[in-house]
Amino acid sequence: MRIRPATADDAARLAALILPIIRAGDSYALPLDMSDDGALAYWCAPDRETFVLEERGALLGSYYLRANQQGGGDHVANAGYAVAAAARGRGVARALAAHSFDRARARGFTAMQFNFVVESNTRAVALWQALGFATVGRLPRAFRHPVLGLVDALVMFRSLAD
Repeated sequence: MRIRPATADDAARLAALILPIIRAGDSYALPLDMSDDGALAYWCAPDRETFVLEERGALLGSYYLRANQQGGGDHVANAGYAVAAAARGRGVARALAAHSFDRARARGFTAMQFNFVVESNTRAVALWQALGFATVGRLPRAFRHPVLGLVDALVMFRSLAD
């Protein structure tokens, strides 16, 4: 597996990776009918650094990294992750997370915060907990899940100090 910065040449494959996740409606609070261009504009916005994970030419995952806030909060990072359905359970999310932590440290971030982790996304919650994130807040019934109805969203935080 190789992680590298995303380029314009990755656009079609990146859209094919993130759109099914967005349209599933069970993990990102984004419009389900988001277009390819809209999804790419979100994932690769100017305030974000975007990376892709490839294996034998196949795009298996991606993440973006940005400051969680501006000004006095710009030392805390935020990130979003996407893993292709066929690659789940193979350590792709863990590899993306480790890379994002290293990249965040290299950019001078001292912590990472996830503002809206859907509680029913149990694989993600378990991974973040295993990687040292603590749940520091709960937003009751803040996410409208397409199957489960209203579910809680979590605010998760961890220091990036070694």
